[in-house]
Amino acid sequence: MPTQDERAGTDRIGSEKTMTALVDGILAHPATGEEIAAVQDQLGRYPRGMVAVGARCVCGNPLAVVTRPLLPDGTPFPTTAYLTSPEAVKEVSHLEASGLMNDFNQELGEDEDLARAYRQAHQTYLDFRHALALRLGDSEEHIRTTSAGGMPTRVKCLHALTGQSLVMGSGINPLGDRVLAMVRPSFDPAVCRCARPWGSAQGQD
Repeated sequence: MPTQDERAGTDRIGSEKTMTALVDGILAHPATGEEIAAVQDQLGRYPRGMVAVGARCVCGNPLAVVTRPLLPDGTPFPTTAYLTSPEAVKEVSHLEASGLMNDFNQELGEDEDLARAYRQAHQTYLDFRHALALRLGDSEEHIRTTSAGGMPTRVKCLHALTGQSLVMGSGINPLGDRVLAMVRPSFDPAVCRCARPWGSAQGQD
C-alpha cells in the first residue's frame, strides 16, 4: 500500500502533467490583437504580459487571461491567472467587502481537509506557471514558490482565487470554486451578462 509521501509524489506528477497539457492547449491560441484590445478596455490599461485568454464568457469575451511570469520590462509577475471581466471583478469585490475573506481564513484554520485542498491548489498554480515559464523561456527565480491570492495558508485576494478556478477549471481551488458559486446569480460564464458582449464590443453583428 503506498505511503502518504508516495501518494503525494504521484499526485504531484499528475498535477504537473495535467497543467503542462493545459498550458499547451492555451498557448495553441495566443492572444490576438482584438483580444488584447478587449482586455485593455476591460482593465482601463494595457494588459502587460498577456499571452492568451484563459477563460471566456459564453459570448466570447475574455473573463480571465494568462500572464507570463516575467513582464516585458523584466518585472516578475506571480498572478498568472488574472481576472479581467468587469462583471466578475465587481461581484467578487462585493464579497471581499462583506468580510468573506475573514470567514474563509477562519475556516482554513479549522478544517484540515479544506486546508489540504487549498495547499494543493497552491501547488497546482506553481505547476501551471512552471509549465508556462518553460514554454516561454521566462525565469521564475524571484517567484518560484509564490502563487497568488494568499495561498497556501491564507486568503488575501478572492479575485486571484476566482481567476485560478476560471483558467484551470473547477475542482482545483475549493475557495475559488465556492466564490464562483456564490456570484452565479449575477455572474456566470455560461450566461452572458456582459455590458458589451463580444460581437458588439468588436463592432460585429
